[in-house]
Amino acid sequence: MSSAAPGLAALHEALAGILLAGRELDAVLTDVVATARRALPGAEAVSITLLRGERAFTAAHDGKMALDADEMQYARGYGPCMDAGRAGQVFVVEDMATDERWPDYCRHAATAGVGSSLSLPLPVQGRTLGALNCYSPRSRSFGQDDVALGEEVAAWVAIAVANADAHARSAEDAENMRRAMTTRAVIEQAKGVLVERHRITPEQAFTLLTHASQRTNVKLNRVAEELVNTGVLPGAAR
Repeated sequence: MSSAAPGLAALHEALAGILLAGRELDAVLTDVVATARRALPGAEAVSITLLRGERAFTAAHDGKMALDADEMQYARGYGPCMDAGRAGQVFVVEDMATDERWPDYCRHAATAGVGSSLSLPLPVQGRTLGALNCYSPRSRSFGQDDVALGEEVAAWVAIAVANADAHARSAEDAENMRRAMTTRAVIEQAKGVLVERHRITPEQAFTLLTHASQRTNVKLNRVAEELVNTGVLPGAAR
């Protein structure tokens, strides 16, 4: 049996105990990084990097070393945490003082007290959302068992983030639909006002609204709201 097995069992139990329902994503991820830090004996600090297009940011961290090291990478536009998220690969920096893959970043990180690091991608549905990052003030702090434990945490984080993103998109879609329905309703009301006032067809009423919108450079729904609320058609001759 792998020496990582007992650690995995304890980690699964700890992750399962993190409450998800009714909580903001940052609160959930803060609990996750704290759990990961406890599960990985070599980790002095842990963080979660999320990627949004070209932008990278730290969604949660436990230990200032992690935040400082992450931000050194964001400032340069590269580094193990960003490359893990972009390439979907695990990156272990055994000795920050001698690693040559990211020389400028590693040199500054070593000066700031970072000895080694482990960065793991957050995989979901064939893409990566970012990375789970572990830092230590000592060199060679992360071995294969740490990688195995870290991958378990990373997989859990990816699911939590993907679910939160899906929920946010659903809420945004619902809000957009609500706004569209409200806009449509007020335009129909405004058309009704013009039909009754001028004894014209609904199509002609809509044309009056669009012309008023064009003349005043005001959005159509705003023109309609003004008419419904005040009885005045913006830009109309008086």
